[in-house]
Amino acid sequence: MTRRYPLSDAMHAFVARTESFAVADTSLAAQREGYDRMAAAFAPPLPARLSIRDVQPDGLVDLRLYRPEGSSPSAGWPTLLYLHGGGWVLGNARSHDMICAELAAELGILVVAVSYRLAPEHPYPAALHDSLAVWRWLRSDGLDEPVDKQRMLVAGDSAGGNLSAALCLALRDGGEPLPRAQALIYPALGNADTPSRDSCADAPLLSRADLDNYLATYISRPADWHDPLALPLLAPDLSGLPPAFVGVAEFDPLRDDGERYCMALREAGVDSEFFPGHGLVHGALRGRGVDEVEALYRALHRALQGFLRD
Repeated sequence: MTRRYPLSDAMHAFVARTESFAVADTSLAAQREGYDRMAAAFAPPLPARLSIRDVQPDGLVDLRLYRPEGSSPSAGWPTLLYLHGGGWVLGNARSHDMICAELAAELGILVVAVSYRLAPEHPYPAALHDSLAVWRWLRSDGLDEPVDKQRMLVAGDSAGGNLSAALCLALRDGGEPLPRAQALIYPALGNADTPSRDSCADAPLLSRADLDNYLATYISRPADWHDPLALPLLAPDLSGLPPAFVGVAEFDPLRDDGERYCMALREAGVDSEFFPGHGLVHGALRGRGVDEVEALYRALHRALQGFLRD
C-alpha cells in the first residue's frame, strides 16, 4: 500500500517498523497494550540530566513531569502542557516520552504530559475537561514547583492537537488566561470531506477509515458533532487566540485540517506558522533519524523557542 505514496526509503522503513507492532486482537485492551509496546520500542535513550516523575494530584488525572535537573529559573519554569495523540482512544503521558523529554531538555523547560481519560469509556468532552483542569491547576500554583505563568504553552499531536486547539478556544470563550502559544502537530480538527481525506484515504499509519472510527468513538453524541470544542474547525470566530505553530504530514487524511485551521487563524489576525510536512506520514514524530522528521523537529523547536522569548 505505501508504495503508491512517494515516501523516502527511510520513511518506508519507519512505516514498516511501525506496522510490525500491529496487534491481531481487536479488543481495546490488546490495542492499547500494542500501542504502548510500539511507543516504547521507538523511544531513544532519555536525555541526560533530566528529571522525570509521575504525579497524580487530588481530583486530577495522572501526569508525567519532565524538566532539566537543578533549580528553576528565578521566574519559575517556562511550562508546556503536552496532550498526547492516539485517536482519543490510545496512549497516555508515558507513551510520548520521546517527544516530551526532548522538548524539556532542548528548551530548558518543564513539560507536563497528561493522561487524560480515553474513549470509548470516556467520550467527549472528558479528555478536554481533564486537559482544562490540569491547565487551571498549573496556573493556581497547585504544582510543588514554580511555574512561570507568563511562559505557558500548550502542544499536542493528532488527537492531542485537537485538544490543544479546543483548550485555547474554551479558555478564550471563558475569559480565562490563555497559553502564550499553541503548537499543533498533524491535528484532527474537523469532519469535512476535504481533498486530503480522499487523496490519502489509504495512507500509511492512518487511513480515512481509521480516522472516521476514532472520531465516532470520541464524539458519541449527535449534538457534539456541531460543537467547536469537539471539532475546532467549526468555530465561527478564531480571533483572540494564541499564536500558533501548525505542522502537518503530506500523506495524511488530516493534512487539510491543519492547513485550513492555520489559514483561518491568519484570517482572524492570529500569527500562525505553517509547516507543510513534505514526505511525512501521520505519526511521524516517532521516526527520529529520518531527514523529513528531523526537519519537523527543527521547525517545532524554533517555533517554541520563539514563543518563549521575551
